[in-house]
Amino acid sequence: MPSSPVRTAQKPWPALPLKEWKDTYDTLHMWMQIVGKVRMELSAPQNHWWHVPFYVTARGLTTSSIPCEDGIFDMEFDFVEHNLVLRKSDGALRKLELKPRAVADFLPEFMAMLHSAGIECTIWEKPVEVPDPIPFPKDRVHASYVPEQAHRFWQVLVALEPVFQQFRSRWLGKSSPVHFFWGSFDLAHTRFSGEKAPPRPGADTMTQEAYSHEESSVGWWPGGGAVDGPAFYAYTVPEPAGLKDARVKPEKASYHPELKEFVLMYDDVRTSDSPADTLLDFLQSTYEAGANLGGWDRKALERE
Repeated sequence: MPSSPVRTAQKPWPALPLKEWKDTYDTLHMWMQIVGKVRMELSAPQNHWWHVPFYVTARGLTTSSIPCEDGIFDMEFDFVEHNLVLRKSDGALRKLELKPRAVADFLPEFMAMLHSAGIECTIWEKPVEVPDPIPFPKDRVHASYVPEQAHRFWQVLVALEPVFQQFRSRWLGKSSPVHFFWGSFDLAHTRFSGEKAPPRPGADTMTQEAYSHEESSVGWWPGGGAVDGPAFYAYTVPEPAGLKDARVKPEKASYHPELKEFVLMYDDVRTSDSPADTLLDFLQSTYEAGANLGGWDRKALERE
C-alpha cells in the first residue's frame, strides 16, 4: 500500500553547528546521564536496553513512566520553559530549573528533588560512552547551559522524529521504538531480521545484549570525534560482505571506514529541497543494502 505523506515540521530544519553549542551539549549530556541512570535503575530490564532511553515530546525529552514504591513517576527535560519536571501518580510535582551549573551541583539538587517526592535511588556516579569520564560529584568542568541552544537541539529532534516514525511504519517485524539514548546521545531506530547474531568476542555485557540479534540500525547524533558536525548514521549487524561498497542515497552519503557505518551530514539533509524525503531515501537505501546483502526475508518483514 502507498505510504502516507510525512507529517513533519514545515518550517526549515534548524542549524545546529557542533562548535557553537558544544559546551551546552556536553553539560546537558551529563545531566541526562544522571536522570537516565535513575530510569535504568528503577525500570524492569528489557531486551536491547529498551528500558533505558528517553522519548521526544511536544516540550522536550521524557523518561516515560518509571515504577516507584507507591506508584509511578516520570521526568521530562522541558526545553520550552527550561525545567526538569518530575510528575508522580500521587499528584506530586517538582521542578528543577535548567540553568548554568556544574554537574557536581546538579547531582545533589536532582537527588534532593527525588527525595522530596518520596523517591529513593542510588546510581553509579560515573558517565558512560564518553572519553575521559569525570565522576559526577567531581565534575566542575561541565557547567554551561544556553537555553536557546538547548531549545534548538530539541527542535531538531521535533523535525526528525516524525520521519523516523514514518520509516518505522513500513516494518512488520520486530523493531525498536524511535528513542533517544542518553549514553550515546542519539535518536535511534532499529529493525531486526528475527535471526540471532554471532557472539561478539570480547564484548562487554551492554554490547552483547545490544547486538544479540541481526539488526539494521539508523539514527542521528550531534557529532563528535571522527565527525565534526551533526549527522545521520546507518549500519547493519553483522555487517555483510560488500556493504561498504554498496551504493546508497543520497549521493552525499558515504561509508565511514573508521566508524564502519554509512554517514550523511545533517546539513546536507536540512538544506535539500525536501529534507524529509532526502532522509527517508537515506534510511531506506541503507537498510535495503544491508538486508539484501545479509539475505533478510524482506517479503515477510516489510509492508507492501
